[in-house]
Formats: sequence, structure tokens, C-alpha cells
Amino acid sequence: MDKILVIGGTGQIGKLLLSGLSTLPYSVAVMVRDRRKCTFSDSIDVIEADLEGDMRFATEGCKTVIFTAGSGANAGLDKTFLVDLWGAKKAVDAAKENGVEHFIMVSSRGADNPDFGPAAIKPYLVAKHFSDEYLIRSGLTYTILRPGRLTDEAGSGLIKTIRPEDPNEQVISREDTASVIKYCLIHPFVHGKIYELYAGQEKIPEAIAAASD
Repeated sequence: MDKILVIGGTGQIGKLLLSGLSTLPYSVAVMVRDRRKCTFSDSIDVIEADLEGDMRFATEGCKTVIFTAGSGANAGLDKTFLVDLWGAKKAVDAAKENGVEHFIMVSSRGADNPDFGPAAIKPYLVAKHFSDEYLIRSGLTYTILRPGRLTDEAGSGLIKTIRPEDPNEQVISREDTASVIKYCLIHPFVHGKIYELYAGQEKIPEAIAAASD
């Protein structure tokens, strides 16, 4: 059975994603810093490793790696660069070293050009920009997702991939973001693609397929 590793499984998107992966025919593992502080389903393999330390072993035997880790909105610049930039770089290197076939990166709107993103999170966007670029240039098969501002609203299953002009509309629920990640696991046409994600009116399969042309 193919193995998936979720990096960032204790975050809000990660938890939603893990709860939805049980319906797929995969072996699922989650990487955490301290297993004593986490509770997961017995079907999930918990791997204790730290993005700021040696985590190469965590990707061994994995077909797919999903990077949804984040330093958090209240983190300082040190954690922003150690997790969102350097940690992502290390995860890409580990995936490449261990022959991972598909790397899904959860990035952010504005990572394409941090100069035009929200000023308040520009350091975070810079970190995301360079981690995305590193993944693209790594030679790994990738999918990069750039969701808008995340909300805790219930997912609707309806999205769009074109950035709204109104910044107040540049939002998407964490649940819908997790659903898009799950969708990308089983559809090879998303390989080598970058998608921005926002709340919209199209069902996820139709929106992602249209943006893949």
C-alpha cells in the first residue's frame, strides 16, 4: 500500500486532512515533534521528527509528502524562516533523497510576488516564495497550493482558482483547502501545477481541472 507522509499534521489544515484520508487506500503517516502531545487514529503511523533537526528518515518509504507545516501567525521571524523556509527546504531534500514521487506544498496567496501581497505577512510570503521556488527547481514532481486567507468556516466544496480583486474576498476555509489536498493526491494531472485557492462557485474537481489546462 502506498504511503503518504503529512508534515504539519497537528495544524488545523493537517488535522482536517488526516481525518479525511481514512477513505483513501493509502498508508498514512504524520510527522510530529513530540508524540506525547498528540492523539491520532490508531491507523496513522506517528513519526517523531523535527523540521529544525534531522528529519530525513521520516520520508523513507513514502510515495507522497504533503507539507502543510507553518510557523503560525504569532511566530517571530526566526520561526518563520526556520520552519516555512529552511524546514520546507529540508523536507524537499529529504523527499528527493528517499525517492518520493509527489510533493504537495501548501503555500500562500502572494507567494508568487511578496511585494504585492499583504504587507503584514511579507516575511512569511518571502519564505513561502523561496521554498516554492526550491521545490520547483528540485526535480521532484510537485503540486503547489496557494490558498487565500484561511477561515474556520465549514467547507462548501465550492472554490475558484482566480484571485478576486477585492482583498476581502481572497479567503477560503481550511476545510476546503484540506479537500483540495485530498483531491490532488489521486489525480496525476495536478503534477507540476500551481493553484491559488479561494471560496467560489465551482465544485473542486471542475475548478482544478479547468485551472490545469
